[in-house]
Amino acid sequence: MKEDIILSGARVIDPQTGIDETADIKIEDGVIKEIGKVSGGGESLDLSDRIIIPGLFDMHVHLREPGREDTETIHSGCSAAAAGGFTGIACMPDTNPPLDTSGIVEFILRKSGGLPVDVRPVAAVSRGRMGEKLSEMYDLLNAGATGFSDDPSPVVDSDLLRRALEYASDLGLVIIQHAEDPYLFEGVMHEGLISTRMGLAGIPSLCEENMVVRDIRMTEYTGGRLHFAHISAKESVELIRAAKGRGVNITAEATPYNLFLTDEAVLGFDTNTKVNPPLRDDEHRQALVSGLLEGTIDAIASNHYPHAKEEKEDDYNTAPFGIIGLETTLGLVLTELVHTGKMDWNALAMRMSIAPRKILNLPEAKLEEGTAANLTIIDPDCEWEVNPDDFKSLSRNTPFGGRKLKGKAFGIYNNGQLIIN
Repeated sequence: MKEDIILSGARVIDPQTGIDETADIKIEDGVIKEIGKVSGGGESLDLSDRIIIPGLFDMHVHLREPGREDTETIHSGCSAAAAGGFTGIACMPDTNPPLDTSGIVEFILRKSGGLPVDVRPVAAVSRGRMGEKLSEMYDLLNAGATGFSDDPSPVVDSDLLRRALEYASDLGLVIIQHAEDPYLFEGVMHEGLISTRMGLAGIPSLCEENMVVRDIRMTEYTGGRLHFAHISAKESVELIRAAKGRGVNITAEATPYNLFLTDEAVLGFDTNTKVNPPLRDDEHRQALVSGLLEGTIDAIASNHYPHAKEEKEDDYNTAPFGIIGLETTLGLVLTELVHTGKMDWNALAMRMSIAPRKILNLPEAKLEEGTAANLTIIDPDCEWEVNPDDFKSLSRNTPFGGRKLKGKAFGIYNNGQLIIN
């Protein structure tokens, strides 16, 4: 049964329709029937002092099922997404077995069917994510794949990337690239003064920059479409800005940890600060924030990467890369950007709802009469402290535990279901 309800008295914001006003939203059978001053019967939810925007979409999530259900399942990942205000997520292909066959795509879609959070599989560029032969892209598209990537590995072979860009372009889908030169990737944190001070092997920003340069040229040459996942370096921002200026069909995302943390967070040897790409110095961080605010960086994505507790308890050199982020991304963005006046609500909706769906060629989430209700309800003034023990995710690997934030997802409505956190 689809929940019929009136969402009453919220500030309703959607840059796609130009709406920004206090209004009621009447939903019947999962469809927005009326926006404005709604009269008449029906169950009503008072959302005074709340904000409603198009449903948030996280385009970079590692769900770990099949293969590592001890760290995250499709259901637990979707529960974490809903708690974080997301009505949709794109899952990466590094499952076991990899997401490189139509059967695995169909498995994920079956397991996620009927949930309030849409799951869109991103299939592997190469068979087995081995970087040698193209996957069966046409079959994967027909099965429901929404893009192609070998993340968290880069597509290193230039000829393979060329053919992937050409073929994906014919199919109308995007290649998502983890920009990393593997020959320069020999460290565990950003290469700089702090890595030297700590005696840890560093990963230079050149590791990312080299691949960004090649991939921009390859995209330009093929006329394809490429999206850069989780960029971290100021040089990448500069290169992407210049390439966009001459019309290259590229987009990019950044993560909250690269936007709001620096390599100084590594000083305590907390393995929850070990991420790939690494936390860089403040010059890189500020360049990312500037790139995001000006639109060079199109989207914010969590790069949610769950690990078991014992894995992250290894020493810094041997612990795996990756942290989770579905339940903290919105709160961090609200605290660090919206409440500081750097980003307005329209820009937040663009970076966290509209742009990710546009990049992946997914249906729009619009606050408009006659459209399917797909929305996020935000309590902008909720003050809370990040407590990993309260997470819906099965994993706890976050560097933000204990951090005080302002602003949180109050709930979501999608697929005819209202979820209140």
